[in-house]
Amino acid sequence: MRNLILGMSLFFSATISAQKTILIKCGKLLDAKTGIVAEKQNILIKGNQVVSIGGSVSTADSIIDLSSYFVMPGMIDCHTHVLLQGDITSEDYDVQVLKESIPYRTIRATKSAEKSLMNGFTTIRDLGTEGAGFADVDLKKAINKGVISGPRLIVSTLAMNTTGHYPLKASDYAWELHFPKGVIEITGADEARRAVRQQIEQGADWIKIYADRGYYRLADGSFRSIPNFTTEEIKAIGDETIVSRKKLAAHAMTRDGILAAINAGASSIEHGSGMDEECMRVMAEKGIYWCPTLFVNEFVAEGRAKLGSPINLYFQQSIQATFKKAMKMGVKLAYGTDIGGYDWNLAQAKDFTYFVEWGLSPVQAIQTATTTAAELLGMQGKIGEIKEGSFADIIALKKDPTKDISALQNVDFVMKDGKVYKH
Repeated sequence: MRNLILGMSLFFSATISAQKTILIKCGKLLDAKTGIVAEKQNILIKGNQVVSIGGSVSTADSIIDLSSYFVMPGMIDCHTHVLLQGDITSEDYDVQVLKESIPYRTIRATKSAEKSLMNGFTTIRDLGTEGAGFADVDLKKAINKGVISGPRLIVSTLAMNTTGHYPLKASDYAWELHFPKGVIEITGADEARRAVRQQIEQGADWIKIYADRGYYRLADGSFRSIPNFTTEEIKAIGDETIVSRKKLAAHAMTRDGILAAINAGASSIEHGSGMDEECMRVMAEKGIYWCPTLFVNEFVAEGRAKLGSPINLYFQQSIQATFKKAMKMGVKLAYGTDIGGYDWNLAQAKDFTYFVEWGLSPVQAIQTATTTAAELLGMQGKIGEIKEGSFADIIALKKDPTKDISALQNVDFVMKDGKVYKH
């Protein structure tokens, strides 16, 4: 037995030592944490990790010359839907849920995941399969096993809502028919706990809820909505999530959903387009992250207004002031796009332009998709930075995004886990 253990130990040691080393020669290298851009740096990689910054050329098995490029950590998108392909109208959504099988949607999702990686997003948090069951867990497995190319995938499986409050709505179709739902529906605290446990059993990394609905604007310009959950229901979801050592993400537009979700233990507020100052104060005090998903609101606003729902236009008119106030009050900002809610062929890095136009420096904007996003995901030091011990998630661009943030919409080089996917 001792000889067997010794032999296995020698085998694994040989395997580790046999890992090839790669040296990347950088023209410019961004330290995402400090915002400092250094010139003519080298990154030494072994396996899927960064070994050192400034390694000698002679120590590497191979060299990648990015000496004419701007090099930075792979980006993180904290709000995606790889199993959706854009849905301005309810009909757009219904077609995907009713006319496309889950296998077909999953095939399409493999292309969406690949596009995200090619866009320079080496990690994404996918917040709901929208009627596609646990297909996101399968996608994650396929990526991890190298079957398909894609970013590091953090999944939430089926988002949660209360009975009757999410598409597909039975009232839109013949009442005697039974249609699939885009979420898992619950009624009561016991069902809420069961739903959380079932999703975690199936592989959910995060739990996501839809905390409010029926958004409307008051005469003073503020926004309100209808909370989806009773206090007992949302508390049961939060308690079960936290005791299971998972985190809760909440789709919440106004104070009615935002404050209820925070009280239940939510770590991030998704969208939050109609938040008020009290929400901002509580979020800043408790360190709750905000994923504002700005471009998607613009993408859907006009089309939905034409069909009689102008609320997204109202959000669009006020969101710049809301954003500036939230930043002034110290709300933590994590990059999230809601892509899938808009077409995957459109820019995934578009939201950065809003951030900079509305007051953030380009470096601050980049940090929302690197160091801050990594903190939200509990992976600081592993993703969102290029440092000793971090995963070798590295992207490169011809242009300098600290001078022109739109450069992030054209990524030329992508490495994830030490493997080059785009050169």
